[in-house]
Amino acid sequence: MTQEPLQVGVLGYRFMGKAHANALARLPMFFPDAPAIERHTLVGRDEGALADAAERLGFAHTATDWEAAIDEVDVFYNLGPNHVHAEPSIAALAAGVPVLCEKPLAPTLSEAEAMRDAAADADVPAGTAFNYRFVPAIQYAKGLIEDGELGEVRQVRGRYLQDWLADPEAPWAWRLDADMAGSGALGDLGAHTIDLANFLVGDAVGGVARVSGHLRTFVDERPVYADDGSDDGDGDNSDGDATVEEYRDVTVDDAYTAQVAYESGAVGNFEATRFATGHKNDHTIEIHGSAGSLRFSLERLNELEVLRAGNRGYETVLVTDESDPYVDRWWPPGHVLGWEHTFVHESYEFLSAVAEGEAFSPSFAEGYAVQRVLDAIERSDERGEWVSVG
Repeated sequence: MTQEPLQVGVLGYRFMGKAHANALARLPMFFPDAPAIERHTLVGRDEGALADAAERLGFAHTATDWEAAIDEVDVFYNLGPNHVHAEPSIAALAAGVPVLCEKPLAPTLSEAEAMRDAAADADVPAGTAFNYRFVPAIQYAKGLIEDGELGEVRQVRGRYLQDWLADPEAPWAWRLDADMAGSGALGDLGAHTIDLANFLVGDAVGGVARVSGHLRTFVDERPVYADDGSDDGDGDNSDGDATVEEYRDVTVDDAYTAQVAYESGAVGNFEATRFATGHKNDHTIEIHGSAGSLRFSLERLNELEVLRAGNRGYETVLVTDESDPYVDRWWPPGHVLGWEHTFVHESYEFLSAVAEGEAFSPSFAEGYAVQRVLDAIERSDERGEWVSVG
């Protein structure tokens, strides 16, 4: 018997909305074993912009009320700003609707805890959208670590560098408001790094025991331009000769650094900034073990650099063979994948879990684990000392 298509509702239609809508459209072309879906309802506030976005992104219906949308769909993607993650996600789970929510899970630890608990009480999958787990090279790296190729993990280094705020006249965006975002580079970028570290070596080094963190804001206020209001946070800061209506306070960090002590005795160093001139989207993670090391950069996402025992230097592995994770669904070896493909892989795994009634990873519990580390880094900065996570 043919299964009825899953009716998918999506809250948000800008940066992340486009990324996920593109992934949903690609699924049947390249993953024929994925559950059948229909892009049913797109949710937003501006009716005119919403109608235009629905037409472009392939949604049959629109809604300005997320509560009404939840009643009409089988799956709910919450891609809105951080401050609207908790309430709609919790409501959907209470109604028995599976949820995929963008990262970080929430602006605050208490909201993330409520989301984790709601997911635990629900009998449907709830996932945190850490899409970088689904890069083939990262999946390949995970296999190397699990197979013991690196030996005992001793050090983890992660950085996420962008430059879209380096210009002090770059426009104000919701990502710069603590009430809406929770934190700045820490939550926006650092959440990805902390989750990748948890995914790659969490089983080997245990949880994060203690952290020492430092946060810094370089520009205290940003302009709002008269032509289109505030920027939507997608990194496009071009406003031409637009006039400034007002300046708004920046209430989040522009950059963070953190030292991490793991339960196993391994150590970590993490940093992120949106002021690294010349770096557009440089997310790099390095794992150093007793027998080998590896390093990965998102700006070269088809490659993994690996140092194996007995070798004098790193080898660069091009992770595009048909035997590599997910790659058999796409192109012949050497025909590289891109950033947008990570969302296809993520949706494939999430919707498959929904269709089969299985758990999805990264779960809300894993999103909450990241939030605990983010919160500890902020507390450490406030106190000027090492703090325990928890």
